[in-house]
Amino acid sequence: MLFDIHTHAFHPKIAAKAVAHLNKAYGISCIGDGTIESLLAREDRLGLDGCVILCAATTPSQVVPANDHAISLLTSHPRVIPFGTLHPEYPDWEKELSRLAAAGIRGIKFHPDFQGFRLDDPRLLPIFEHCQGRFLFQIHVGADAPPERSPSCPAKMAAILDAFPDLTMIVGHMGGYRHWTLAMEVLPSDRYPNLWYDTSSVSPFVDAPLLRQVLGAFDRERMVFGTDWPLFDPVEEVERLQSMGGLSMGEIEGFMENAAALLGEWYAMPTSGNRG
Repeated sequence: MLFDIHTHAFHPKIAAKAVAHLNKAYGISCIGDGTIESLLAREDRLGLDGCVILCAATTPSQVVPANDHAISLLTSHPRVIPFGTLHPEYPDWEKELSRLAAAGIRGIKFHPDFQGFRLDDPRLLPIFEHCQGRFLFQIHVGADAPPERSPSCPAKMAAILDAFPDLTMIVGHMGGYRHWTLAMEVLPSDRYPNLWYDTSSVSPFVDAPLLRQVLGAFDRERMVFGTDWPLFDPVEEVERLQSMGGLSMGEIEGFMENAAALLGEWYAMPTSGNRG
C-alpha cells in the first residue's frame, strides 16, 4: 500500500480560513481548498491508497473538538488515517488519550510552534512517559529561527528520544525544517531505532546538493513520504524528489510503502483498492 503520512485537511466550515492562515504564515499559495475531498483528489493523481491527516490544538479548549473531528474521520473517510492531538495545558490528557484509543486513534500530533509551547516543556514529560508503546507521535521540528531560539529543534527532539527510548516518533521535515545540518548530526538512524523521518516541506526549501545529502544521511527503510498538503502538491513533491534528490519512482514508492507499514502497526488499515 502507498501512503502520504503528512497532510492537513479541515472541516468545510473552517477550511477557507485555515488555508488563508497557512498562506499568510508561510508566504505561499496553498494547493486546493483545504477540504478532504480536494486532498484525496490530489492523492489520486499519484495512485495513493490513503493518507494521514494531522491536526494540532492551538489552545487547551481545542483539544476535544479537534479530536472529535479526528474520530469522525475514521468512519466518514475510510482512506484517511487521522491523528489526534493534545496540549500540555490540557488537564485531563490521560482521559483524552483513553478516549482516542477506544475510538481507534493511535497517533498524536504535536506542532510546538503553532501550539505555543516548547518541545522541552517539562509538562510534556509525563505524556511521553505514559505514551511509550501506546501511541505513535508525529512532531513538527524546526523553524526559521536558529535552533536555540526555536520552540522545536533537532536537539530538543534528541533529548526526548534519549529520555524515552521506547517512544515511536515520526520527525517532521527530515529531522527539522531549516535545521537539516543539525538534524543530520544529532538524529542518526543507528542511535534511534524508533525514529522515522518524513519527507515533507524539505525539497521546496533546499538546493539539490543539500537534499541529496539529507536523503543520504538517514536509513532509507525509515523514510516515509509526506507532502504537507495543502502547502504542496503530491505530484510536484515526487517530481522534486526525482529531479533534485536523484530518487527513482521505485525508491519514492518505497517511502510510501514504509509509511503504510508503520501505520499498520498502530491502526486498522483500509483495504487496498479504495482509490478513485
